[in-house]
Amino acid sequence: MKQRTLAILKPDCIEKKVQGKVIQRILDAGFEIKGMRLLRLTKESAQKFYAVHKERPFYNDLVNYMTSGPVVPMCLEKENAVEDYRKLIGATNPANAEEGTIRKMYADSVERNIVHGSDSPDNAKIEIAHFFKDEDLV
Repeated sequence: MKQRTLAILKPDCIEKKVQGKVIQRILDAGFEIKGMRLLRLTKESAQKFYAVHKERPFYNDLVNYMTSGPVVPMCLEKENAVEDYRKLIGATNPANAEEGTIRKMYADSVERNIVHGSDSPDNAKIEIAHFFKDEDLV
């Protein structure tokens, strides 16, 4: 059964101009892009999206970073999408990411780690709904 996950190409991905390479890696890994947008997050939208981290010391820096430039949220689909996408992108800290993963190849730090990926199927549904209406998805 196919599953969906949310991917976000973060501001550093766009700034480095590697979004095409990252999208190609996603497609080559067998994901279908069901929805994709280029946008700039408002502070309110970023705060809502990352509300789960509100009590964490990095919350304000994360919100500021995610609103610092354009992002590309994507709804991806394939069997085992959440787990497979997380394997593809690698550990949050690129220093700990496996060779060949997106973060190992392109990320600079824990804070500037190129991409976001949903951490569970339930969160994927919530996160996808933050950016897309059902009728937006193909």
